[in-house]
Amino acid sequence: MTEDAERGGSGRGPRKQAAPRRKLLMSEILEQAMQLFAERGYEGTTLQDVADAVGLSRPNLYNYVRSKEELLVAMVEATSQEAADTLRAVRERGDLDPAEKLRTLVQTLVLQRAEHPAQFRTLDRSEQSLPVEIAERHLGSRRAVLREITAVLDEGVTAGLFRPLDSRVTALSIIGMCNWVAWWFHPAPAHPADPVAEQIAANALAMVAQVDERRPSAPTPLGAVALLQQDLDYLARLLREED
Repeated sequence: MTEDAERGGSGRGPRKQAAPRRKLLMSEILEQAMQLFAERGYEGTTLQDVADAVGLSRPNLYNYVRSKEELLVAMVEATSQEAADTLRAVRERGDLDPAEKLRTLVQTLVLQRAEHPAQFRTLDRSEQSLPVEIAERHLGSRRAVLREITAVLDEGVTAGLFRPLDSRVTALSIIGMCNWVAWWFHPAPAHPADPVAEQIAANALAMVAQVDERRPSAPTPLGAVALLQQDLDYLARLLREED
């Protein structure tokens, strides 16, 4: 008789109960590993250090992770790839205009950095020592984040909501604001992350927003021509006054 039969069931119940416990413990392992990597560096941390921090023996740790490289892969997935996937979903939403998309993108990045600063700091400090395959995945995700923000900025310029600007440089500036949160923000009951995310999002929008009088009546070539006509009329007035 199998163990499942002795329990009088298919075994699905115990496995379902075990899955959340495993996920919870894996999250703790990853959190402790990131903290150790942040404090000691990737090269200066061993799997035994991770096992000790979690309260497991090293053989038991092997039931969850086999190498430090696996921990880095999980870290990249949780920090870089998850951010890229989330931003892409926001950019593809049809119910938000470019300004609302940019606000949501920035808030998403800031909250991720604020809530999991050790993850971001560890990857930032360990970039040069990452194994090649993991480094490529991390770089690919970072480039994806840049593409999503750049695309929203281009969309906003086309719609006349944002000033004509270098979208790539502006996107890198905005990402820098978001990333730096992982270094200076320390959450506390009296200092939650949400207001910080809202403030930085407002700063990003203020950086790119088109002033009302420069917004075309319609995001079309004719709308742009109308703005050019205003400029020409103003120039003609200045020339007449000089005469």
